[in-house]
Amino acid sequence: MFVFTLCLFLWSWLSSIHGLEFRYHNSMEMEQYLKDINKTFPDITHLHSIGQSVEGRELWVLILGQHPREHRTGIPEFKYVGNMHGNEVVGRVLLLQLIDYLTSRYLRDPLVTRLLNSSRVHILPSMNPDGFESSARDCMYTVGRYNKNGVDLNRNFPDAFESNTDREREKEVRAVMDWLKTESFVLSANLHGGAVVASYPYDNSNGGGELQGGQSISPDDDVFIHLAKTYSYSHSEMHNSNSCSDSQDFTHGITNGYYWYPLPGGMQDYNYVWAQCLELTLEISCCKFPPEAQLPGLWEANKPALLAYMQQVHLGVKGVVTDSNGKPVQNAVVEVVGRRNLCPFRTDRNGEYYRLLLPGNYTITV
Repeated sequence: MFVFTLCLFLWSWLSSIHGLEFRYHNSMEMEQYLKDINKTFPDITHLHSIGQSVEGRELWVLILGQHPREHRTGIPEFKYVGNMHGNEVVGRVLLLQLIDYLTSRYLRDPLVTRLLNSSRVHILPSMNPDGFESSARDCMYTVGRYNKNGVDLNRNFPDAFESNTDREREKEVRAVMDWLKTESFVLSANLHGGAVVASYPYDNSNGGGELQGGQSISPDDDVFIHLAKTYSYSHSEMHNSNSCSDSQDFTHGITNGYYWYPLPGGMQDYNYVWAQCLELTLEISCCKFPPEAQLPGLWEANKPALLAYMQQVHLGVKGVVTDSNGKPVQNAVVEVVGRRNLCPFRTDRNGEYYRLLLPGNYTITV
């Protein structure tokens, strides 16, 4: 027992000095790393699987926070998802680095300590481990993009603008959909590669009133633009509008998803419409599978943006709806006048609501 404890101490000490190695860790190595982190920092982490891939690999999520094992009233839930496309691997690397950064600096760095004390952070480093394991180390080709069944996971979610709600869902997609039912996520981002831009909803349209000037505009468009700019201007290059030589110009380093290209069945629209979770799609590298020598630079470019974006989970207003006896009311509709969402925002099982809003005057009806 003494030897085991000493090993954990030494691992933690070495990790805090040298950091997690900048390379591509396979699924077994990633799983072992997450388990080691969980054992080393049991007070601020909780590791669990939200399901399995087609080939039976666990979809591991590490939760970080002052109370990682359970939701606490007033503490918003935040998440990052990486490696949805198996060959877009930088997000997977950066999320492991983020875990290392947060755990090693808790109680030593005021920003990290404040983040983990005031929010509960969920990190899914790889949503498509099967695709990762089959990927070719290539910048632009699609080998490994899809899951084992050859399906693009970012086209497989129910879509509010299409009548495909009864379509068969892949195991990885069903796992995420079930996950969203267990936690009241407030803010999220999924990390991709092949461009450098922050994309925001809507990704799709059916030509209704949301379609304006070639963009598919959501009721929270101003908030989404703010969130996207928060990431792009905290990033060392994204806000410069054209960080990739073969990419189009993105003013401020952001884009409306539909304006860039229509995308049916996307995860960010599903999060926003059905899970009340505002999500961005972050394209964070020109090359989908860059050489490992580039990984430290990509981490330094994205680290401030990853941290700045997480802090936005506290934007706006939050509260608890209670009845006349002070008992929390579940499923109460909480609407901001002038922002009629496709699915009304409702209180969760604790009676809580969270509405990300920019500073201003609003009328809220319950």
